[in-house]
Amino acid sequence: MLSSDTIFAPATGYGRTAVAVVRISGPQAGPALSALIRAPLPHARRLSLRSLREPGSGEILDRALVAWLPGPGTATGEDMVELHLHGGPAVRAAVLRSLGQLSGLAPAEPGAFTRRAFLNGRMDLTAVEGLADLIEAETEAQRRQAVRQLDGALGRAVEGWRDTLLDVLAGTEAALDFSDEGDVDDEALTASGRIAAAHVRDQIRGALADGRRGERLRDGFTVVLAGAPNAGKSTLLNALARRDAAIVSEIPGTTRDAIEVRCDLGGLPVLLVDTAGLRDSADAVEAEGVARSRRRMDQADLVLWLREPGGPSHPPLSVPLLNVATKADMAGLAPAGELAISAASGLGLDRLLAEIERHAAMSLGAGEALITRERQRLALERCAGHLDRVVAQGGRLPVELVAEDLRLAVRSLGEVSGRVGVEDMLDRLFSSFCIGK
Repeated sequence: MLSSDTIFAPATGYGRTAVAVVRISGPQAGPALSALIRAPLPHARRLSLRSLREPGSGEILDRALVAWLPGPGTATGEDMVELHLHGGPAVRAAVLRSLGQLSGLAPAEPGAFTRRAFLNGRMDLTAVEGLADLIEAETEAQRRQAVRQLDGALGRAVEGWRDTLLDVLAGTEAALDFSDEGDVDDEALTASGRIAAAHVRDQIRGALADGRRGERLRDGFTVVLAGAPNAGKSTLLNALARRDAAIVSEIPGTTRDAIEVRCDLGGLPVLLVDTAGLRDSADAVEAEGVARSRRRMDQADLVLWLREPGGPSHPPLSVPLLNVATKADMAGLAPAGELAISAASGLGLDRLLAEIERHAAMSLGAGEALITRERQRLALERCAGHLDRVVAQGGRLPVELVAEDLRLAVRSLGEVSGRVGVEDMLDRLFSSFCIGK
């Protein structure tokens, strides 16, 4: 598929539906619609009832609502057509087959429509990433964060910072290029540039000092269930997941690898991870499972240390930990400082879930994070680093070096919004999109 091709794809899911929408975008979108309806284009930006016909035989494919959307004021910035068909699989297949017979049309690849919107300036990269996050959102908090990104929360901030730095860079370049002119005060320009750069730098540092809330919200709050073999980890996972996600057995060492279950607690995404029981083992496979368990514990946001009566205490950990006394229906009262539960009877599970939700809310924070991806964070950290040098040493460095740091700072901001250096990343990002999006 070339960028000059006119692309088409279904924009609704497969299977039987009330209405199936097919989108066409590109220079041949208008002629394609005319060929299907065998008539001039209908009024723009208005749904019109038309008969769609097979290009060769003229056989009627469907009676559909069609919309002719001339560019550039469209989702992709190109001429577009929408076909609102009856939702039977045969109807959709026949229309797609007919579109494939028209000259200049090609089936769209995943993310092709959004990619064209980005390349044609209808969306910046942060909005594209917000759209990807919105498609993947599983909880209310993730949805709200994705909508903010799609609406341009980070994009507007980045463009404001970039505009300020471009003004500073213009003044610095003037000082560099016209230093022999009497009306150009290079020292004054450098001093004012440092003030503006410091303001932008401080705002970026403030955005970076968010505890990585945005990335953590995208990935989910990770809770690792750990303990000795037969402490009740897999039973608890199944009880919390309300399905048999893990094999439960009285044989120690049944769980060999981590088992993950995603859930929604109070609108927050939580990832529950069942791990192999911690013990010394001569079995090479079980030993590897134990090693992986320890690694998952070190990387967790919260560890639930499950201990049956008489079981071992938890090992030293640098992450938050909650002691959980299992099999409370048989053991009675839990020791002080432990939360008593019984996964079999449900005793204490509501309190345990409330504790997990409390920890997740504390970790993810109540504020609205601007940064939602590691890529964005790294680019902003590079920008702040260049501005640190401008602010700290701009009065002592040669103006050429100040200008270069400002150029690199502007370039780093351009990487956030997708203005420069993102082609390889775009391929990876759009490959995760649906066809037709």
